[in-house]
Amino acid sequence: MVKAQNKMPLVEKLKKYNENRPAYFCIPGHRFEIGVSEAWLAQEDRAFLRYDLTEAYGLDDLHQPEGAIKEAQNLAAELFGARESFFLVNGTTGGNEAMVLTAAGPGEEIIIPRNAHKSILMGLIMSGARPVYVTPEWIPQWGICGGVSPQTIECALDAHPDCRSVLLVSPDYYGITSDLDKISEVCAAHQALLLVDEAHGAHVYFSELLPKGALQYADMCAQSLHKVTGALTQSSILHVGSERISVSVLKQNLQMVQSTSPSYLLMASLDAARFELAQNGKNMIEGTLQLAAYIKGKIGGIPGIQYMDENIIGQNAVHELDGTRLTITAIQLGFSGFALKDLLMEKYGVDTELADGQNVLVILTFANIWEEVERLVYALQEIARTNIIRDEVQQGQKSSIISIPDMILTPREAHFHKKRSISWQEAKGTIAGEAVIPYPPGTPLIYPGERIDEEVWSYLEDLRRQQCHFQGISDSNLNTLEIIDESMENSV
Repeated sequence: MVKAQNKMPLVEKLKKYNENRPAYFCIPGHRFEIGVSEAWLAQEDRAFLRYDLTEAYGLDDLHQPEGAIKEAQNLAAELFGARESFFLVNGTTGGNEAMVLTAAGPGEEIIIPRNAHKSILMGLIMSGARPVYVTPEWIPQWGICGGVSPQTIECALDAHPDCRSVLLVSPDYYGITSDLDKISEVCAAHQALLLVDEAHGAHVYFSELLPKGALQYADMCAQSLHKVTGALTQSSILHVGSERISVSVLKQNLQMVQSTSPSYLLMASLDAARFELAQNGKNMIEGTLQLAAYIKGKIGGIPGIQYMDENIIGQNAVHELDGTRLTITAIQLGFSGFALKDLLMEKYGVDTELADGQNVLVILTFANIWEEVERLVYALQEIARTNIIRDEVQQGQKSSIISIPDMILTPREAHFHKKRSISWQEAKGTIAGEAVIPYPPGTPLIYPGERIDEEVWSYLEDLRRQQCHFQGISDSNLNTLEIIDESMENSV
């Protein structure tokens, strides 16, 4: 560890500013902790608001950093091994958008996997880039995507020789990584940039027991430090990993997708989270893995409950697996993932990160305590004790990944095209005018501009009947859908 990692330059500046307590005539209007509604926070709960400041004297400027913010970003780059690092105050969403904008302009092709987060769609709409979709492998026994194979990327680049960028998700929500080492070699041979949405992988750099970080291979990657470290929600970092990225262009794009009033609370939390990772990252990860190992050991003795283990590595393009994430199923007991998630919360007070048709996902961090772990184990034991294992697998589960629908319009073309609303029951065969995104994980199953074929309609109908939560659509219940009005010309 470099000695400079003992510093928190932005946090220290904010503390010093508070010690001086100048007469404050700047934004924001609440003036330290004074002006916040008592209906929200009592006086004794407001101390953190003293750090909710703006580009006040000596506090630097995120969009042109020269002082504490620049120093804090440089420390992050040093810790993660980046060429340069940039604080993000609207989550990895902004980082993904900036990566797409930097890598592919109007009409230029960029390879995108079908398990990409919806923020990639936003980047495509802003940039006007043309996506070349590829399909991850499928893990049938768990009903989820595996990794994207190097062969898939090579075939896509061979078929699209003008494509100069590839964007992957690794690790994904379930902790599954693709073989970025071999994929980076494929990209280099085709002179294509490798970009990685590493939103779920900021912690993997701090233990040899976890997958290798994307920065060893990627030209750029974006991480959500708020997901599993101590940073506040929306606090993320974008890292530049190679000289092939124009940092000046990237900075311009970051200014397009980031607020002109960045939160100093969020930036200070990034500075502090980086500090803790530098000082204690290894211990934080090892403690988390101990919790995970305990849960796995207990689940192994619960009839009808299973967790996804390392046996999947080497199959379905799964390169490595993050051991701090637990994919759990009670499908043999007759519970879909949605039903299991509801039961765990409503009866046992255990909230899990997401549910899909078959599984729930448990995310463990250094901040979980043993009481929480014991509550989860007890809940699973009780669910198994009071239910009978069924021989048949619950019907209606997705048995393979759906085929990539035909792209009639690019996301940008579809976004600006005239649309009309129709009944969901009439949507088969039409062109989607909006994305349909089960959330979480926030992965579009249909992109704007794609033809809704029988396969994708049927799968979405199954999710609709299971009362899946959707984003991206005007009607959250999916009773109606905005479609492209093919009788109207594009409005741009």
